[in-house]
Amino acid sequence: MYLAGRGLPWSRSQIRRRIEEGEVLVDDAPGRPAQRLRSGQRVRFCPAPPRQPRDLPEPIPLSVLYEDPHLIVIDKPAGLVVHPAPGHEQGTLVNALLHHCGTLPDPPRRPISSDPEEDDVALGGLCTSGERRPGIVHRLDQGTSGVLVCAKDELTLIGLQAQFAAHRIQRRYLAVVEGSPPDTGTFCTPYGRHPTDRRRFTGRAGPRRAVTHFAVAERLPGAALLRIELETGRTHQIRVHLSEAGYPVLGDPLYGRSRSPRLRELGRALGRQALHAEMLGFVHPILGRPMSWTAPLPADLAELLRRLRGEAP
Repeated sequence: MYLAGRGLPWSRSQIRRRIEEGEVLVDDAPGRPAQRLRSGQRVRFCPAPPRQPRDLPEPIPLSVLYEDPHLIVIDKPAGLVVHPAPGHEQGTLVNALLHHCGTLPDPPRRPISSDPEEDDVALGGLCTSGERRPGIVHRLDQGTSGVLVCAKDELTLIGLQAQFAAHRIQRRYLAVVEGSPPDTGTFCTPYGRHPTDRRRFTGRAGPRRAVTHFAVAERLPGAALLRIELETGRTHQIRVHLSEAGYPVLGDPLYGRSRSPRLRELGRALGRQALHAEMLGFVHPILGRPMSWTAPLPADLAELLRRLRGEAP
């Protein structure tokens, strides 16, 4: 697809939808998603002006680790959903960022016409389905706490997305798992949707590759504290790799299957998977400096470790 190779901040499916909505003209006529271009044809992309977000700003407290005009890094608490979705239309990180960040800057102007004499056309900037909103570069599951970065402008968003795609992002997690894993290890597997349960993923088959490195930080009765580094960042990757290896994350409601009554009770008391995004590092796309941030272990995981160690309250 011609437009997919032009560096636009949209996926192929999003570009296809925009073509179907008549935003792409070929020789001044509406284009078609599968249309083959001939030499000399003139392509113009005329995106509709970004709509005001349907999501409303909400004064949800945020633990900000770093902020500048281009991006914001937060320590996401467990329980906070990142994107609005059915069942979670409000009270999400997007709602909190819309309140915290206020009006975002206008997107920069970039050439997106095949005709070099055309004027530059302003892109939609930080958009989801044509809506202006803070740019969520990556996600953490609702039940996972820790460091997360969001972009405030289009160039920052594209720069961070490129680093994630090239696996140049440093990501370190802490996880409490059941069982006795080896001191160190690496999972390198195919990855995709589970064939029978669409809520789940699997590292036993799939079109993509997933790589997870781990090392035991502390051995506990019936469990272990792992320090994990991601080489790729697939949905549920850590939870899936550890569960399928026989070391499910304690308290994981989707992939956990504890056989120990004590660990089942500790998982229920925790109320979420024992997984924390401890560190995030990357090169700032605008400033060009390597930067990293660490989020302290939250109180609920610290209490879980205390109970596993059998320490007195």
